[in-house]
Amino acid sequence: MTDAPTNETLRLAGLSAEAEIRIDGWGIPHLKAANENDLFFVQGFNAARDRLWQLDLWRKRGLGLLAADFGPGYLAQDHAARHFLYRGDMAPEWTSYAPDTETICNAFVAGINAYTALCEAEPARLPPEFAVFGTRPAYWQPSDVVRIRSHALTRNGLSEILRANIMALADAETDLLRYEIDPPVELKPAEGIVLADIPLEATRLFKLATAPVTFDKVRLAATLDDVWKWTEVTDLGDVIQRVTEEGSNNWAVHGSRTDTGRPILASDPHRAHAVPSLRYLVHLQAPGLNAIGTGEPTAPGISLGHNEKVAFGLTIFGADQEDVYVYETKDGDPDSYRYGSGWEKINRIEERFGVKGFSDQALTLSFTRHGPLLYENPKKKLAIAMRSVWLSPGSAAYLGSLAYMRSTSVKAFSETLGHWGTPSVNHVSADVDGNIGWFTAGFTPVRHNWQGLLPVPGHGSHEWDGFLPADQLPRRYNPAEGFVASANEMNLPSDRDPNAPSIGHEWAEISRAQRIKSVLAADLKHTLKGSMALQTDTYSRPAATICSLLEKVAVRHPLDGTQRMALALVKGWDHRLEATSAPAALFEVWWMKHLRPALLSKFAPNQTVRQLLLPGDVDRMLSLLTEPGRHWDEAERDAMLLSTLSAGFDDCEKRLGSSPAAWQWGDLHKATFEHATSRITTGGIANWNVGPLPLGGSRSTPMNAGYRMSDFGVTAGASVRLVMDVGDWDNSVCINAPGQSGDPRSPHYGDLAEIWSKGGYVPLVYSEARIAREIVRRITLLPG
Repeated sequence: MTDAPTNETLRLAGLSAEAEIRIDGWGIPHLKAANENDLFFVQGFNAARDRLWQLDLWRKRGLGLLAADFGPGYLAQDHAARHFLYRGDMAPEWTSYAPDTETICNAFVAGINAYTALCEAEPARLPPEFAVFGTRPAYWQPSDVVRIRSHALTRNGLSEILRANIMALADAETDLLRYEIDPPVELKPAEGIVLADIPLEATRLFKLATAPVTFDKVRLAATLDDVWKWTEVTDLGDVIQRVTEEGSNNWAVHGSRTDTGRPILASDPHRAHAVPSLRYLVHLQAPGLNAIGTGEPTAPGISLGHNEKVAFGLTIFGADQEDVYVYETKDGDPDSYRYGSGWEKINRIEERFGVKGFSDQALTLSFTRHGPLLYENPKKKLAIAMRSVWLSPGSAAYLGSLAYMRSTSVKAFSETLGHWGTPSVNHVSADVDGNIGWFTAGFTPVRHNWQGLLPVPGHGSHEWDGFLPADQLPRRYNPAEGFVASANEMNLPSDRDPNAPSIGHEWAEISRAQRIKSVLAADLKHTLKGSMALQTDTYSRPAATICSLLEKVAVRHPLDGTQRMALALVKGWDHRLEATSAPAALFEVWWMKHLRPALLSKFAPNQTVRQLLLPGDVDRMLSLLTEPGRHWDEAERDAMLLSTLSAGFDDCEKRLGSSPAAWQWGDLHKATFEHATSRITTGGIANWNVGPLPLGGSRSTPMNAGYRMSDFGVTAGASVRLVMDVGDWDNSVCINAPGQSGDPRSPHYGDLAEIWSKGGYVPLVYSEARIAREIVRRITLLPG
C-alpha cells in the first residue's frame, strides 16, 4: 500500500519465534524464519499481504462459493466447480507430495488466516476490491490448498469432444487442421460409439469449472431466474485457444558451453495475462532451506527457481491426463448405466449453495465410477462423463515441488518426480557440480487398447491400468549436445516402442522449440544475456516460411501495385516481430486475418466445422502451403497467397494509415493487464488496469505473445521470466508482469510491466550481503 510504513513490527499468534519479511526495490519479498514451520506460516501471511483479493477469489471459485458473495449469476459456475474437487481420502492425498505436506499446508493456511484476522482488526489493510463488492475474505482450511484442482492444466477431454464433432461433420483428416496427431495413429471410433451423439454441450460443465471469474453489471444483477443463463462463459474457440496458448519455454545449458563454465538455466512459463499476475516471486529462508523463485501465491513452496545447490524450471508436457466416457443408460431408469455385465447407479449428491440475496439453493452433482457427468440424454439412453487424473490423490497442481525444491543435486531432483502429479511437465534442472537434466513428469494413465483421442465406452472395456512410473517417462541427463530445452513441442524419443502405452499425441507447434534449439546449438559460449535475448526473441518461423514462399511465387506471377508494395515491405526482412516493425504488422494481419482463414475455408468449407478448428494447427497449415502435393495444386495455392496478401495490405492501411513505412506491429499488438473489476465501474477503478503496452512477438515466437483475433490485444505470454547463473546466484535475473503485488494501492502493483514489455529484467538477489543492499521495506514478525 502506498501509505504502508517503510518498517513495521507485528505480533502474530501462531508464530513460534521472530521472523522477517524484507522487501526489495522490485517488490520481491525475502522471508526469513527460525524454522520451516514458521517459514511456511510467514509465506502464507506474506502471500495474503500482497494478494489477499486474488487468494480469496481463487478459493471461492475453486470450492464453488462465488454465488454467496456475488449472487445467482455465479451459481452455475459454483455448481460446475464442485464437480471437479478432489473428493477422495485425505490420508493418501497428504502423503503424495512430500512427507510433511500436511504440516506445511497447516502452517501456510494459518499464515493466510493470520493476515485475514489482521485485516479484521485493522480494516484499512483490506484490499479495495472487497469494498467494491461489499464482501469479506474468508478463512481457509488446510485442505483447501490441495482439494481445488480446476486451476491446473490437464488435457485432452475437450479435444476428444471437439474431435468427435468434427469427425461426425467431416473426417479425421479435417480435424488435423485443428491439431496434428503425433505420433500419428489411425482414428476410429470404438465399437458402439456414435460420434454424432456426442454434443458440444458436453464441454459446458468442464469449461465453466475451469473458467476465470468475470464481472459485469448484468451478471452481478442476475436473479434466480437467470441462473442457467450463465453457463456459456466464453466462445468455445476462445477456450480452446486459451488452452493452446498456455505453455512455456525452458532450457539448461551445460557449463562446457557457457562463458563462465557454470550452467545457465532459464524458464518462462506462459499463461493467460492477468492482474494480479498468476505467479509470485518469493525467497524462503530457514535453517536447512534457502530457496528463491516463483510459484502460485495460493500454494506453499516454489516450483521454478533455485536453492543453494540446484536450479529448476518447467514447461507443459503433452501427456494425456483425461478421457471422455460414453454410457448406455437403462431404458426407463436413466439413473442406471451399463457397466460390465450389469448396471450401476449414477451417484447423485445434493449440496447446498449460498446465494447472495436469496435463500440457500440445493443442487445435485452427478458422478459415474469414472468421474463427473458432463451430459445426460435420457431419450437417447446416453450419458457422458470425464475421467481426469484430478480425481487421484497427489494431483494438486505444482505441489510436487515441495519434494524437489529441497533437492541437493540434479540426480536427487529427478528421484523426487514420482511425487509430481499435475500439470504434466518438462522439468529442466542444473546443479552447482555442473550437471544438467531434462525430466518429464506427471500422472500419465496407462491405456492398453486405445490412444485417448476419442470418447470411449464407459462399460468397462477401456480402463486405465494405473499410471506410468516416473522413471519410464522420457528423460535425459548430461546429454552430449550440452543443453536440454523444451517448448511444449512433441519430444517423445524417436526410438520409443510404438506398442508401448500412449503418452500423448497433441502438442504445441514446433516453432518456438526449433528456434530455441537452433540458437543454443550455434552458441558455444552461452551467456546470461544470451538467455535473456532468447526468452525475448521475436523470430517467427511462420513469417520466414511464408515470406520465402511469397518471393518464389512472385517470380512466377505478375503482381499488381498493392502486391508489389507488400512484397517490397517484407523483402529483406529478418522475420522478427518487433513492436516497431512495419513488415511484422503486415505479416501478422495478412497471415492471421486473411491467409489463415482462407486456408481453413478451402479445407473446411462447412462453417460449423471451421469454427471448431480455430485457432488452427500452425504446423499443418504451413505444410499445406509449402507442400501442396495431393491436397491442392500450386496454381490455386499461389492465387490464394497473392489475393490474401492484397487484402492484408488493404487491411493494414485501414488500421494503421496510408504510409506503410510508419506502420508498427506494437500499434496493434498491445498488452493490457485488465483488472477483474474494470468492466463494472468507472472512475478510479478503471485505473486498476495496467497498460496498454506495445509488444512484439506472437504465439509462434520464443517471446510468446498470443492475442485476440478481434483486435490483436495480447492475452497470453510469459507470466514470469527467470534466468539463473547456477552457482553464482546473485547474477540471476527475473521479471514478473505486471508487478508483484495484487493491491492496486501498492507501488509494486504495476511497476514491472513496462520493463517486462521492453524485454527487461531485474535482479533476483539471493546472498545476505546483496539482499541487505536492496531492501526498501522491512516487516518484523514477533510471536503473539
